[in-house]
Amino acid sequence: MIRNQLLRTVRTGLNSLMLHKLRSMLTTLGVLFGTSSVISMLAIGEGASYEAQQKIKDLGSQNVIIRSVKPPDDPNSSSTSRVVTYGITDADLERIEETFPAVGRVVPIRMLQQEVRFEDRVLAPRVMATLPVYREVTGRLVWEGRFLTPEDERALANVCVLGTEVARHLFPFSSPLGERVKIGSDYFTIVGTLAPRVRYGSDAPAAGVDVTGEVFVPFATARRWFGKLQVRMRAGSRDMEQVDLHEIVVEVHDGEHVPLVASAAREMLERFHKVKDYEVVVPLELLAQAEETKRIFNIVLGSIAGISLLVGGIGIMNVMLATVTERTREIGIRRALGAKRRHIVMQFLVETVCLSVGGGLMGVALGLTIPVAVEHFADMVTIVTPTAPALAFFISAGTGVLFGIYPAWRASAMDPVEALRHE
Repeated sequence: MIRNQLLRTVRTGLNSLMLHKLRSMLTTLGVLFGTSSVISMLAIGEGASYEAQQKIKDLGSQNVIIRSVKPPDDPNSSSTSRVVTYGITDADLERIEETFPAVGRVVPIRMLQQEVRFEDRVLAPRVMATLPVYREVTGRLVWEGRFLTPEDERALANVCVLGTEVARHLFPFSSPLGERVKIGSDYFTIVGTLAPRVRYGSDAPAAGVDVTGEVFVPFATARRWFGKLQVRMRAGSRDMEQVDLHEIVVEVHDGEHVPLVASAAREMLERFHKVKDYEVVVPLELLAQAEETKRIFNIVLGSIAGISLLVGGIGIMNVMLATVTERTREIGIRRALGAKRRHIVMQFLVETVCLSVGGGLMGVALGLTIPVAVEHFADMVTIVTPTAPALAFFISAGTGVLFGIYPAWRASAMDPVEALRHE
């Protein structure tokens, strides 16, 4: 009995809405765009957060990274040729290896300011002298060939591993394995390539222009051929820098001990460095900050999208109030034939829910389509979580009920006699 009555009420409500097709469709647009904006904005925000977190995770969530930082130049210095000594030292590396608790592998890195040449192609990527365990500690993937080995380190071998970006520009039509490139004034044999850390553009830079890429050489080989003193020519001057190590990657056994190791590193460096020529980067801390940023970002985007739903709900209320006025005589006749107030309330609530649910379903379909289009045309990562469409739909349905209560109550509160007199 109750089921049949409900079905009859729904059927009557749909018939009433179909009498004004254009008005009903325009009313649902507010809910449609509000629902779709909730889904698409959350998807875009989730994708942006995912990319940021992936870049941080690429550094190693259980690593502590210590970097050398060049202090500011002295503006009163007029020398055209000088040696600047700064940064992390070999003694710092030894202290970390021997005294730090909960530390696994420790990877030293030196940056070499050298050009990389092959035939007539010249690039200036980051040339990194490091140990074979670098790849394992940082989680980098071999694209082709192999990475550096302990045998390369012991034999002081002139071998190198190219980042995929550098290999693509130096060897666009062939494999680089076995080829020899000139790094500085020495030749190195290519034994492998590494997969890129992040995605890179497809446009090839002109020769001699810096590219986003890396070249890896054995640590001992770099010490033998390039030493610790590096010369950089600038207009009218020659800067010489002496840096033992540009970076140290410290692998921590347990993620819970990362803050402890980071704190110990800061305390040790502060004690032995009179000038702050270093920085300690903790990817785990950056990851926590990224998570908090993601939460705030989703709240902001969700609030903006929620305003669209609010506007759609106000539109539904406005239309339903106008409908109540138009159907005043109909309400009076139904009340005179025995309809109770709850029947009138149910009738108008059903119509409101039909509008909001219809707009919500179409909004979910549009909201699932927009992230796909954004990912295709804007080359951005978008992630639609399972909760986003469900949340948006239930909010849209709830909006219909919330904004339909007052018009329904107003219709049921009419005096039947006065309603029958209405023209």
